[in-house]
Amino acid sequence: MKWFAKYFKIPSFLGLLLLMILMLGACNEENKIEEEISKVPIDLKISRFDREFATADANDIPTLKHKFPYLFPAQFSDSVWVAKLTDTLQVELFEEVDKTFGDFKNESEDLESLFQHIKYYYPNTPIPHVVTLTSDVRYDDRIILADTLLLIGLDNYLGADHYFYEGIQKYIAASLDKSFLVSDVASAYSKKVLSYPRNRTLLSRMVYYGKELYLKDKLIPFNTDAQKIGYSQEQMDWATENEEQIWKYFVERELLYSTDNGLDRKFLDPAPFSKFGLELDNESPPRLGRYMGWQIVRAFMEKNDVGLQQLMEMPADEILKKSNYKPKR
Repeated sequence: MKWFAKYFKIPSFLGLLLLMILMLGACNEENKIEEEISKVPIDLKISRFDREFATADANDIPTLKHKFPYLFPAQFSDSVWVAKLTDTLQVELFEEVDKTFGDFKNESEDLESLFQHIKYYYPNTPIPHVVTLTSDVRYDDRIILADTLLLIGLDNYLGADHYFYEGIQKYIAASLDKSFLVSDVASAYSKKVLSYPRNRTLLSRMVYYGKELYLKDKLIPFNTDAQKIGYSQEQMDWATENEEQIWKYFVERELLYSTDNGLDRKFLDPAPFSKFGLELDNESPPRLGRYMGWQIVRAFMEKNDVGLQQLMEMPADEILKKSNYKPKR
């Protein structure tokens, strides 16, 4: 609105009033869409395999195998599963998951809302059968999403300080919290509608992750920005406060169109922090290239009448050009 006031000599108070009117209009439109989404009918089935297995005995194994055949590889005999029922570590896993999640009510509501949003924006998407389980803390596979099946390893969401995670690097353990569960599911879904760019520039990959995060803006608006990107609130605040300086760094060093793969490790990949080669590195949150890509995509969508499906197909350089992105000061 500053440019509007500058060129048309509108008094600042009037410019502010116009901005407030525009913001109210946008909020009303968003509220209307959210109301429509809340009425989208879906039949979300959630099976607590972790609880069923934890309360089973040897006689229940055949029934469980029939109900969840994909969780019982044929090469293992029933004796393996019977032994697992009383294995000390497995019992402890079940107990800790139950302490953290209980009846899974809040998570169930969030997942239902997520799939309502998915169904609204992508009507042809099938709603998967959700199955919760324990996975021996295989955090790389904490979420597995197929067309009709969603597996969630609940033992990967017990909280960063949980003693099960003592041998795991802190920056990884920080992501093992139930506050990130629905965001991780949204990330898994985004892989189905987003293609990784063939263009090898840093910008193309920044915008790829920016599209994923913008998709989360639409699919999980009930999550905070920190939850969407996997930050603590302090990390989110740092990124917001330093956005202008981060952008200057990328532009002045001509990194946006660089094809150096090493930039992924510095600014896109999971890590303890981003790597500018400056004293502030240890203070910075990781994956700041993704954060900047997010802001570019947000700026583009504010200024252009483009649908989600069309956005997902657009090249990064076009998005940057038409975004007229200017970092927050």
